[in-house]
Amino acid sequence: MSDDVAPVREQSRIQSLDVMRGFAVLGILIVNAAFFAAPWQTSMNPNLAPLAVGEDTLWSWFIMHVFFEYKCITLFSILFGASIYMVGGERDDKARGGVLTRRLFWLLIFGLIHALLIWYGDILVTYALTGFLVMLARSWSPRVLLIVGVILFLLSTAMQSMFALVIDYIPQGKLVEVKGEIFAPPAEEMSAIIAAYQGGFVSALQQNITTWTEFIASAIVGLILRTAGVMMIGMALFKLGFLSGRSPVWVYALMLTLGAAALAVIGYQAWLNAEADFAFRHMMAGGAFANTALSIFVSLGYASLFVLIVKAGIGLITGPLAAVGRMAFTNYITQSLIMTTIFWSGRGLGLYGEIDRPTLMGVVVAVWVLQLIWSPLWLARFQMGPLEWLWRRLSYGRPVAMAK
Repeated sequence: MSDDVAPVREQSRIQSLDVMRGFAVLGILIVNAAFFAAPWQTSMNPNLAPLAVGEDTLWSWFIMHVFFEYKCITLFSILFGASIYMVGGERDDKARGGVLTRRLFWLLIFGLIHALLIWYGDILVTYALTGFLVMLARSWSPRVLLIVGVILFLLSTAMQSMFALVIDYIPQGKLVEVKGEIFAPPAEEMSAIIAAYQGGFVSALQQNITTWTEFIASAIVGLILRTAGVMMIGMALFKLGFLSGRSPVWVYALMLTLGAAALAVIGYQAWLNAEADFAFRHMMAGGAFANTALSIFVSLGYASLFVLIVKAGIGLITGPLAAVGRMAFTNYITQSLIMTTIFWSGRGLGLYGEIDRPTLMGVVVAVWVLQLIWSPLWLARFQMGPLEWLWRRLSYGRPVAMAK
C-alpha cells in the first residue's frame, strides 16, 4: 500500500467536524439512556413506569425529545457520510477504496460484538451495512447526492408515518395488539424484562440478544433507508464545503434560522403530546411526525452553530467537544459499558428498572462530564483513542502510531 494512504494527521483534522461529532456522540447518550435503564417501550410511551413523567418531571422527557432525539443520530449520520468520502476518496482510487472496505468490514465486526455482548441498541452494524451501499455513490456530484439523499429521506419518513395514514382503517383488535407490543405492554411482560436484566449476567445477556435479533430485522428494513439518505446528504455537504466551514456566513445563518423554526415546531408538537397525555391513538396518528420529518433541519442548524463557534474561536466550547469527537468510537462504546455496568446485574449495580427519568438525566450528565474531562486528558498524550487506534490499525493493515 502506498505511504500516501494513511490516517489523517492531527494538524490536518477539520475542527468543525470533530466538534460536531463530539456533540452528536454526547447527545446520542441522552436518547439511548432510557433503553439502558428500562424496557425499550418506555422510550415510546413516557407514561410507562419506571420512567413515567408527571407535571413536575415532564422536563426530563421534553429536553431529551425536543433537543436531542433524532437530531444527534442524524448529525452523526451526516458526518459518517462525509467520512466515507474522506477515507475512500473517488471510486477510481483503489488503494483508498480498499482501506474504506476494510474499515467498514471491521466496523461491522465491532458492531456485532457490541450488539450481542454489550448492548442491543447498537448502531454500528447499521452504519457498516449502510456504508457498503453509500460508498458506491462517493464519486457522484453533490447535486446528485443531494437529490438521491433527499428522496431516500422522504421515502423513509413516509414509511415511518404510514401507520398514521391507515390507523382509522385498522380493526380495533389489531390496534390493541400493536399497543400491547410497542406502546403499553402488559405489566407482567414489563416485569419479566426487568427481572431478566436483574437476574445475573447470563440472564441479562440472553435478554439482550433476544431484543437485538428483534431490532435488527426492523433496522435492516427501515433504518438503513433513512441512514443512507442522510449519509448521502452529508457527503454532498462535505463536498460543497458546508461541513468544513467554507460556505458563506449567510448560509449558516439561514440554516440556523430553519433549524430554530423546526425546533419550535417539534417543541409545540411535544407540548400537544403532553396535553393529550401521550394517548396511544394520538401518538400513532401523528404525535411523532414533526420530530421524524424535521429533525434533519435541526441537525443542520446545530452543524451551522458549531461552524460559527469554531470560526469565532471559542475554545472553551470547541476544545472539549472536539476531543470527545476525535474519540467518538471509544466514547460511544464506553457509554455502553458504563451504562450497562450501572443498570445490569451480573455486570454491575443492577439498577435496571429502579430509577426515574430525572435521576437518569443526572446519570447522563455525569457521563458527559466524565467524557468531556477524560478525552482531552487522553489526547494530551496520545494521537487518538484506543478503539480508534485499533480500528485504523486493522483498516490500514500496518502499524499506526498512537503515542505522540
